[in-house]
Amino acid sequence: MDTERLAKLLDGVRKGSVTVNRAIERLRDLPFEDLGFAKLDHHRFLRQGFPEVIMGEAKPTNAIAAITRAMRRQGANVLITRLSAEKMTALRKQVKGLRYHSKARAATWIGKRIPMRGKGTLLVICAGTSDIPVAEEAVLTGEMMGNRVERLFDVGVAGIHRLLDSRQRLLSASVLIVVAGMEGALPSVVAGMIDKPVIAVPTSIGYGASFQGISALLGMLNSCAAGVTVVNIDNGFGAGFAASLINRS
Repeated sequence: MDTERLAKLLDGVRKGSVTVNRAIERLRDLPFEDLGFAKLDHHRFLRQGFPEVIMGEAKPTNAIAAITRAMRRQGANVLITRLSAEKMTALRKQVKGLRYHSKARAATWIGKRIPMRGKGTLLVICAGTSDIPVAEEAVLTGEMMGNRVERLFDVGVAGIHRLLDSRQRLLSASVLIVVAGMEGALPSVVAGMIDKPVIAVPTSIGYGASFQGISALLGMLNSCAAGVTVVNIDNGFGAGFAASLINRS
């Protein structure tokens, strides 16, 4: 339940159009609903401004479907991350109306209009085309949370002139998410050019010594540029969420 639905319910009780018993019935599943295998946090929107997100990677399809249906009953918009195309095919048979975002490896269901809550523009930058899935996860998260989001892809340090050609876009963004694998140098370069928050996302892309993203993670944590904050490896969702909170301020 979000703040708008809660306010409408309480106003209905005040005006007498909704009985107390009916209101109690509607509020029964707050703050969470026990599905047996999961305790769905319906209260999260009221606390954090965004409903619970379903991570689809390790969940069986029937569990994802049950959680999705429970969220839709409460009127919440749904975001399912780390969802393979094969699992999405099976999920479509159980839940109608889902939209699959193949580049982001995610699915959404929009039951209500998403208000524009961000005060500026999020710019999602990625170093190489192999980093695009993580970058697109950040883009989708930012859009679902009510932000204007722009993309600037394939501008890694191996061809730094590609980034410098878009310097005005860097300067005009409010918050920047920079996604990179290999040695993870791009966030330092970007942060050294601007006075805005930079959220760095290391990816698991790279050859042997990249250690599935650990090299990029350590490089970003050791950035010599001020203003860089680092999320976990491949965590485009976490970066998009954090950037959205900053962009509301």
